[in-house]
Amino acid sequence: MKKDIATVKQYYESGVETEWERLNTHRAEFEITCSYLDRFIKPGDTVLDVGGGPGRYSLYLASKGCDVTLLDLSRGNVDFALEKAKAAGLKITGICGDARYADKIITNTFDHVLIMGPLYHLIEVKDRERAVSACLKLLKDDGILYASFISSFAGVIYYLKEGTDIKQIPENELEYMYNAAEGRDYAGQAFTLAYFAKMEDIVPFFDRFGLTRLHFFGQEGIIAPCEDKVYSQSEEAVKEWIEISKLLCENPNYMSYSEHFMYIGKKEKSKCIT
Repeated sequence: MKKDIATVKQYYESGVETEWERLNTHRAEFEITCSYLDRFIKPGDTVLDVGGGPGRYSLYLASKGCDVTLLDLSRGNVDFALEKAKAAGLKITGICGDARYADKIITNTFDHVLIMGPLYHLIEVKDRERAVSACLKLLKDDGILYASFISSFAGVIYYLKEGTDIKQIPENELEYMYNAAEGRDYAGQAFTLAYFAKMEDIVPFFDRFGLTRLHFFGQEGIIAPCEDKVYSQSEEAVKEWIEISKLLCENPNYMSYSEHFMYIGKKEKSKCIT
């Protein structure tokens, strides 16, 4: 596992700017996700962003007046986020560490905890459980958890929209595409070590922690398979497509159009298991 973590850490250390720009390229993912965060997170709230990368969501929430702490495996990501915050006149706290041991690194508790990256890369279920348990220990009673997974359909969507000759796709990447077709998840080598989750497994995964489900949705809505064509349209058209996606993103019939899923759940003291 140490080797796996080192592999993922190196991937992000070598691509800090790329990860920052990713949510410019994938605009729908960011805007749809923020629309859900805005439903619950208010100015003055305390937020822990676990695995928050170079800080896109941390800075967004800090700009809304939240007290934000960013924890990330990559020192490069943390330093980049702190520099971006300083340049924007915002204040966030940045800490370098492993999501699985967040509760050993941080002692205070938060109104909201985001875990929107680590569950992409913890390929053993016991490690995903450990990371979520750590987050819940840092979440106040009646606080809200926001957790993201990569969809098992993500590889299929990626290669379709890129127009890649299927005969040129590496064999290991074909494996996770066929896994999706056969209704299986995938854990192993992809763009780096990654876990691609089946949509129907995510809510039951969180049920075992006793969370109260608030929302479960596709973070790109219906846009992911054809986002280049959508984003080439007028600004008014792009906004309308994103609004349509917001209306459809919780509909199970359309969730497989998304490359990422988000679960939002409430921690109730009488029910939660950490």
